[in-house]
Amino acid sequence: MKKNKFTKSNPVRWKRFSNKSFSVFSSLKREVNIGVLTLATLSFANPTVAIAQQETSKELQTYTLEEIEVTGSRVPLTQTESARMVTVLSKPEIQAAAVQSINDLLKHVASIDVRQRGEFGIQTDISIRGGTFDQITVLLNGVNINNPQTGHLTTDFPVSMDDIERIEILEGPAARVFGTSAFNGAINIVTKGADSNQLGADLITGGYGLFGAGARGALVHKNFKHQLSGSYRQSDGATLNSDFKTGKAFYQGGAVSNIVDVNWQLGYSNQKYGANTFYSAKYDDQYEKNQRILTSVQAKTKGWFTFAPTVYWNRTYDNFQLIKGKLAGENFHMTDVYGANLNAHFSSLIGKTAFGAEFRNEGILSTNLGKPLTKDQEVKIAGQKDLYYTHKDNRTNISYYLEHNILLDKFTASLGVMANMNTALDHKYRFYPGVDLSYRPTDNWKLFASWNKALRMPTFTDLYYKSPTQEGNVGLKPEETQAYNIGVKYHNSILSASVTGFYHKGKHMIDWVMYNAQDVYHSANFKLDNRGVELNSRFDIEAWYGRNSWIKHLQLGYTYIDQKRKDHVEIYRSNYALNYLKHKFVANLQHKVFSNKLTMNWAFRWQDRMGDYTDFSNKELPDGVLRPYPSFCLVDLKVQWTEHKYQVFAEANNLLNRTYFDLGNIPQAGFWFKAGIKCNFNL
Repeated sequence: MKKNKFTKSNPVRWKRFSNKSFSVFSSLKREVNIGVLTLATLSFANPTVAIAQQETSKELQTYTLEEIEVTGSRVPLTQTESARMVTVLSKPEIQAAAVQSINDLLKHVASIDVRQRGEFGIQTDISIRGGTFDQITVLLNGVNINNPQTGHLTTDFPVSMDDIERIEILEGPAARVFGTSAFNGAINIVTKGADSNQLGADLITGGYGLFGAGARGALVHKNFKHQLSGSYRQSDGATLNSDFKTGKAFYQGGAVSNIVDVNWQLGYSNQKYGANTFYSAKYDDQYEKNQRILTSVQAKTKGWFTFAPTVYWNRTYDNFQLIKGKLAGENFHMTDVYGANLNAHFSSLIGKTAFGAEFRNEGILSTNLGKPLTKDQEVKIAGQKDLYYTHKDNRTNISYYLEHNILLDKFTASLGVMANMNTALDHKYRFYPGVDLSYRPTDNWKLFASWNKALRMPTFTDLYYKSPTQEGNVGLKPEETQAYNIGVKYHNSILSASVTGFYHKGKHMIDWVMYNAQDVYHSANFKLDNRGVELNSRFDIEAWYGRNSWIKHLQLGYTYIDQKRKDHVEIYRSNYALNYLKHKFVANLQHKVFSNKLTMNWAFRWQDRMGDYTDFSNKELPDGVLRPYPSFCLVDLKVQWTEHKYQVFAEANNLLNRTYFDLGNIPQAGFWFKAGIKCNFNL
């Protein structure tokens, strides 16, 4: 084994956890499930703790935790074996960030484009590597929570920041792993697991009438565990018509036995907010109300053959008002999604093999979206009468999966295919294969390459939405892509760095476009390719210099994207797909102030967006004028005092008070100060 040049100690690699003197897992006297950790696991391990222990015990050595299972395939593979690159935002990173929502947190990932209309995750569109917000799969503890009405509503999460253990980001198509909606990538929100009885609470306040409170608790009894959390946030809004009130509640439970583990979850969210220029920049008094219910049950058997079934159901109520308080232009929608996912895998002399199937049904009742109903159905809303759903649509998606992983000492090959049939197309199966390869010449280096195909069905909004400013297209074809990915990663206990090149070849890509200045927006298909390069690095300075180091860590990331249309249809402007980030640079620096307890976290972001928007700020130009998106730089700061049972923090977002746009005609908040306290007690 090679000598560690940074720590000058011989690393011990745990190939398995056994009854050794250093095995904390042995002392627990209970089963330990490592779960699905990912490639940023090194940032999970706290080198500061190891250094502190090493100063008091000469017997302690540096332990390199490399044999931990990672996501990215349909079978659990260790970090060393995995052929896919997965980015992880770990719990320490989440707690240190100057953000108060998952959506805001994702702004600091170089490959992700987050376009917001309001703070705290209100009306947020999230995309990966130049794609659109409809082209990613969002999962909550591995369960698909995508909204078939529109991707605008997918990121309405029922969990708060304090519920989260980590966020896993898989870039590039992952259809054979997560299904057809994982067209351009996947984001998995993993919540914390309870290991003891706990109570916690939080309180936040700040500018623009901000107030929020939350509470959570956990109960663990023998082989059962239960966790419950709730939170509320409200604000007058930092810009025109961006006020909001939002509440969230989340429950998760689990049972452990010698044969099978079972986990279940139930989430609820309720949002009311000013939807400034949501569907049209001509109307700045739009308003929206959303309610969402998510529930699922998952099981996993134990033994050489693993069987893991999942059943789930999601419902969303959406009420959109073109003019707040007015019936003109008002829409009501109710979507139901239910399904079952069956996955199985086993190991053999030739590797690890997985197979499975998924059934997913998506349906909508609406006053606008779908095919006309033969008999209208009442919209049941308290205090309102004579409201009826007049349209309906429904489609069923059936997929079968097969994957095999060849595992050698320095080489991994993951080969798989998804066979998919959707009743909205026909009853024919289409095949979407993929190949992921990795080669490890040394313990510190990994070379990887992949090729994957994927498909995405249009949303119900893409197909049917009609308004004075928009017109859907029932003739839309599903999007298809072939994606190529190649890169290299280097890591040790101090430095982690990677360079990745990608090329996404798109067919029938969907966008909302205008063909002339007097036109309305139409949903249409185009040929569109995205290609680019992504660079990421993390330097754990404290692990290098020791506990006396003032700086804890430094992270840098940059993504460059070049987009090419391969059709000759002239358009006046695009609303989504062509307004991509050509350049995005992010930096994060965390350092101490005068002790380990008081820290500061600085976050810097520079973005340069392509495309343009119609400017309606000049009332003398009723049809508006086209303006390019200006580039901008932002700085966020969080100061935090951390004790064992509580944290006190203060945040300054947009510290330099810059004026900037994620979407045209919707200026984002300037300088916004927030402060709060969080506490947690073991019972």
